[in-house]
Parts: sequence; C-alpha cells; structure tokens
Amino acid sequence: MRILVTGGAGYVGSFAARHLMRKGHHVVVLDNLCQGHRGTLPAEVLVVGDIADRALFGRLLDEHRIEAVMHFAAATNVAESVENPAYHYRNNTVNTLGMLETMIEHDVRRIVFSSTAATYGETDEMPLREDAPKNPVCPYGYSKLAIEWMIQDFSHAYGLSYAILRYFNASGAAPDGAHGEDHAPETHLIPLVIQAMTGKRPEVQLFGSDYPTRDGTALRDYVHVDDLALAHELAVEWCPAPGSKPGGGIFNIGTGSGNTVLEVVQALERVTGEKVPYRMAARRPGDPARLVASNDRLRDVLGWRPAYTEIDAVVETAWKWHRAHPNGYGD
Repeated sequence: MRILVTGGAGYVGSFAARHLMRKGHHVVVLDNLCQGHRGTLPAEVLVVGDIADRALFGRLLDEHRIEAVMHFAAATNVAESVENPAYHYRNNTVNTLGMLETMIEHDVRRIVFSSTAATYGETDEMPLREDAPKNPVCPYGYSKLAIEWMIQDFSHAYGLSYAILRYFNASGAAPDGAHGEDHAPETHLIPLVIQAMTGKRPEVQLFGSDYPTRDGTALRDYVHVDDLALAHELAVEWCPAPGSKPGGGIFNIGTGSGNTVLEVVQALERVTGEKVPYRMAARRPGDPARLVASNDRLRDVLGWRPAYTEIDAVVETAWKWHRAHPNGYGD
C-alpha cells in the first residue's frame, strides 16, 4: 500500500513508518521536525513540511499516488495544552480539518488516526472500553476528541474509511537500541527517570502521591512502541477500502493492565540495579488518576497481540536506548 505518514519523524510515527517499510509498503513521511528527528528515518522518505501547507500535502498525495494517510502529527503536551489551548486546537484540530478536506479533494479516502486515551479523562470504568464516556480533563484530550468526531462525520458525508487508534502510554525503544524516545523538552515518565539515573538531571519529580490508586501515584497502561507500530499496520490493512463499505472503527491500544508511577521507578531499579533519585510533587493539571485500556476489540477484530506485557521488559529497552544514545538523535 502507498501510505503518507504525517508526523512520521516523531517517536511513535517513526516506529510505525519503519515497521511499514519493513513490511514492503511504500511510505512517504511529512514532518515539520518541530518534535521529530531526521535520524529516525532514511533521508529519501522524509519530506520536511507542515500539514497546514495544503498545497504541499495535496502534491504529495498526487505525486506518490497515496492510498492511505496515517496521521500522527500533533502537539501532545498535556500541561502545555492547559496553559496554551489555542495552540493545541489550531495545531491539532484546525490543521487536521484542512488535511481531511485536502484528502477528499484528492480522492484519498482512507485514514488511520493516532488518537489518545486522554479523550476519556476521569472515569470510574476500568479497564476502559471504547464506548466509555468521554470526559477529557485537558484541551489536548478535547482537541483529539474533536478530530475523532470530524473523521466520523467525513466518513458519513464523504465516504472516508477510517481506523481511530486511542493509545495509552507509548513506551520503550527498539530492542537493538537503534531507535528510541527523544523529546525536547522531555515530559514522559520513563525517559525522565532514566535521565535522573544517568545524571542528566539531579532528580525526577513524580507528580501526585494522593491519587486513589494502590500506592497513591497515577496508574497508566504502558504499551511498547513496537506493539503500537504493529497495531497501526494491522489497522491500515483492515481499514475498509474506499468504494467497498464506508465507515471504520475505534480501537484502544494498551496492554490491558496498568502500573503506577512508583512501580515504573521500581522496575527501572530492578532492571539496572541502580537507585532512582526522585521527589514527590503536587499533581499536574489535566492528569487523571487511572488510565488502563480494554484491548478486547483490538484483539478480536484486528488479531493484535502485544509482544511486551511486563513493565520490566519495556523499561529495559528504554534503558538500552538511552545508555547507547545519551544525547538522543543529536540533531
């Protein structure tokens, strides 16, 4: 299949793009490198640009005879979305609307959208099923939920075929240590803990010790990035072919079990034999207490099975990447 991957030089997007290429798909990546890195991909597949540039986006659709779009490009910082919601709505929701319009104009009617568990927000249901109430607690979650609505409306009105993937906490690195997670600034727990362990920061702050969880710290479903990449491949191949049956599906991507923040810290201590310098801090705005996926639909419909089901195995791959690449991709 001929696939355009937006945001494909970022963390999850690059893992998905490389996975698709290994499977024989023709891949073109569009990324503005705001959060992505050139070193994640072969130079010949990367086009530096923004999805807001509709002329460029449309030209890529035509020149490469694109059959499907895999859409990762987004602003993803939860705390920043609370401080600057306008940026997140513009960058995520408004730009995606323009992208969808351009797809229809160029008769590309298949999309896999990288959504998020942040669309659920606070809820008593756990693990979370796809039909659970949507109560986002931050503009980031709302911006992604609005995109989900747009995609479904475009499906009903224009015959767009879709798979919406709500994934939980993307984690880990390639098992060979060649590729991994590199954000600036870093906001994700596992790399922050590793930075504290390797002396790149004096300590790591753990936000919130009074959540209603087994140890008072937030509970999350940490899904390995390779398992996420596999889910995206299965989704784009499952996505109904345009002209057959319009519509699509929404799928959670998670392991189905959760670990608290402190349990992640303890896992890294077990794997490395080193202690983590950490300090408890107040809760961050926009952080729910618990987010754990039900992945029944993903298993039943797409046949997905995670290769990584234990947190120790996930953090071990992350540790290997960060030890081998203390400065990340270096760009």
